[in-house]
Amino acid sequence: MDQRRASQRLPMHLPVEIRWKTRAGNSKQAVAKTGNISGSGLYIELPFRLHRATSLQITVRFPRDESQISMELLCQGRVVRWTQRGQVQGVGAVIDQYELRPAAQRGLGKEPFPEPN
Repeated sequence: MDQRRASQRLPMHLPVEIRWKTRAGNSKQAVAKTGNISGSGLYIELPFRLHRATSLQITVRFPRDESQISMELLCQGRVVRWTQRGQVQGVGAVIDQYELRPAAQRGLGKEPFPEPN
């Protein structure tokens, strides 16, 4: 299988919070971890399936570095695939909009973008 990508995937297991709306319009959220991140998307390990094209609000928390600043990646994206390999399953999401900034002191869950439609 040809695995050409627009950008290189980096294996990173970081805490992530995702928020979405169900087809019935109910707001949902979950805490999970990333499997990998690229310049255009990420893979999120989840114990459940999300439908293709589901809009997501994603907050990825990066650990503190030498500067002692904890950073977070805030993204608006959408599910493009669901996969399962052995016991690991999750969704591939494309990033449509993002912001990288110092992490909020309150932890995950700060809302950077409008609620998904």
